[in-house]
Amino acid sequence: MPVLFFLFLLLVTFTAAFYFLRPTKTETAVRQRLDDIQDRRTEDSAQTILKEEGYSRNPEYSHVIREIPGALGTLDLIRQAGKTWTVGSVMGISLAATVFTALIVSLILPITFLAVAAGIVAGSIPYIVLMVMREMRFRKCDELLPECIDLMARGLRAGHALTAVLEMVGTETAEPLSSEFRRLAEEHSLGLPLRDATMNLVARLPRDDMRFLATAILLQKETGGNLAVILDKTAAVARERARLRGQLRIYTAQGRVTGWVLCMMPFIMFGLLSAVNWQFEKLLFTEEFGRTMVYFGLGLMVLGVLAIRKIIDVKV
Repeated sequence: MPVLFFLFLLLVTFTAAFYFLRPTKTETAVRQRLDDIQDRRTEDSAQTILKEEGYSRNPEYSHVIREIPGALGTLDLIRQAGKTWTVGSVMGISLAATVFTALIVSLILPITFLAVAAGIVAGSIPYIVLMVMREMRFRKCDELLPECIDLMARGLRAGHALTAVLEMVGTETAEPLSSEFRRLAEEHSLGLPLRDATMNLVARLPRDDMRFLATAILLQKETGGNLAVILDKTAAVARERARLRGQLRIYTAQGRVTGWVLCMMPFIMFGLLSAVNWQFEKLLFTEEFGRTMVYFGLGLMVLGVLAIRKIIDVKV
């Protein structure tokens, strides 16, 4: 127990130090802007403007990490979450959490399956955090997108070119949508075709409303037409979808709360009963029938979560 308490105290200390010493959003944005300028200055003229960074700070390790299965998906997840983390750091933290948690659980509970399961859950925490950040960023972009489309339509009616309108949107809209449109305008101004730059934007923000906007821009670019009118209708559709999503979240709030309660209550009760009398809960892991009940309960819990998710996940 002293060793476990020391390890827990060490983990809490490093977590608090990392939280309070992390750079602010302004410092991160300035540093990223300076890195982008430096990368453009050092780029060879024969290379593409799409940067192959994000796997590791060390170029020697980048080639190795790029070949690891799931590295590209992790890189896309980091970029969609709007973070500057590297794939190597995320995978390293995930691997360390998996091994460390599996060792600790194996010392407490002499069951290999539960130790491995606990390690997998701990190792997936960095990815879960990134997914939560990505979803929060996507929702904020969905809220800002109708205003952004209206600004584009007004700029086009005022006589501005599409490139100038994109730059204006990247300057006058709020984050995180402004940085994405600034990157779109920079890629296009540096020679990347509008179709490729727009598809890169959709890859960074794979939302239906953004796909509608990209389709409208590319369709007008290839076939012609009044883009301002198309953008007005696209903004109306985006607002109607946002209103419908809000109503659905209200209607499915009870189901989501029920799912969280059903998921967390068994683990909370297990922790409380273990704190009161560990010998009472020990039978679940020392007896064959107890282990069978644990596996059966976990399986039913997974089925219940999938069923509740299927009910409340309404496509808009």
